[in-house]
Amino acid sequence: MKILVTGGAGFIGSNFLNLVVPRHPEHSFINVDKLGYAANLENLRSVEKLPNYGFERLDIADTEAVNALFEREAPTRVVHFAAESHVDRSIESPRGFMDSNIIGTFNLLDAFKRGGFSGEHLFHHVSTDEVYGSLGDDGLFTEETPYDPSSPYSASKAASDHLVRAWGRTFGLPFTLTNCSNNYGPLQFPEKLIPLMILNALDRKPLPIYGKGINVRDWLFVDDHCEAIWAVMQDGKRGETYNVGGNAERKNIEVVDGICRVVASETGADPAELLALKEYVTDRPGHDMRYAIDAGKITRECGWKPQESFETGLRKTVRWYLDNPAWIESVRTGEYRKWLATNYSDRDAV
Repeated sequence: MKILVTGGAGFIGSNFLNLVVPRHPEHSFINVDKLGYAANLENLRSVEKLPNYGFERLDIADTEAVNALFEREAPTRVVHFAAESHVDRSIESPRGFMDSNIIGTFNLLDAFKRGGFSGEHLFHHVSTDEVYGSLGDDGLFTEETPYDPSSPYSASKAASDHLVRAWGRTFGLPFTLTNCSNNYGPLQFPEKLIPLMILNALDRKPLPIYGKGINVRDWLFVDDHCEAIWAVMQDGKRGETYNVGGNAERKNIEVVDGICRVVASETGADPAELLALKEYVTDRPGHDMRYAIDAGKITRECGWKPQESFETGLRKTVRWYLDNPAWIESVRTGEYRKWLATNYSDRDAV
């Protein structure tokens, strides 16, 4: 079977390929990535020389290039990770999110449809719980929760979800779709909360926290998410959506406090010194208050459940960043520094 993976040099996609390529030599994997600012081929050193792995640099928003790729490779399955995913960037500059997340998804669906479908074909679409909007103090997102996106990012992902379902209903596309909670773990680009706080704590830089730090997220260790995707691809019902969560709701301030304690424990630092680095900054516009996932469906139908608690996953994550200084240095260049300066230098402390 030939499996085309989009965005496979990014955070979740590279972890997915590192997990499944060695495990499944009977399948060939084609990694398609435009190598944007958050992608890094260093993430794939463990699989790059395996005979069942190949890489092609390509922007999925390029219609002609996508069509030529599908004509040439004729993949049996598509796993669609490729997306612009940072909410703050979508507020600052939404157009790239529309191009990648909407036009790019359309291009993939259209190209896949042209080849026709057999019983082996599958389009798996990786999405986010942010499409559901914000929860109050109670309740969980289910697969039946109405969409109510708050940011340009979540709106673009909601649109891509709808496109996939429309191709299923109109053209008979065999698909599965997953909506996951916040991922964390090795190889995550340090604009996201957890790696940013780890690296700033290590460098004794301020730890910027939006608003009062009381926004709640459900945290999912990236390896658990990758296992969930593979489980849905194998055992999920075609045309169905599965929510994937880590059963680990935490307020942002609790996450930062936990990072400070683990970094202190792993490095011998004084926890109080790291906790004193916390700094509250002006909140993000349209910042959803709470996300929480009901993952009962994927457990019942696919036998999946998370293996990492937040505490064990966080310690593994901190340990990985401590053990990989060369990777950190490789991403701390141009775009990374420019983004942090733009995102935080003009935010007032509160």
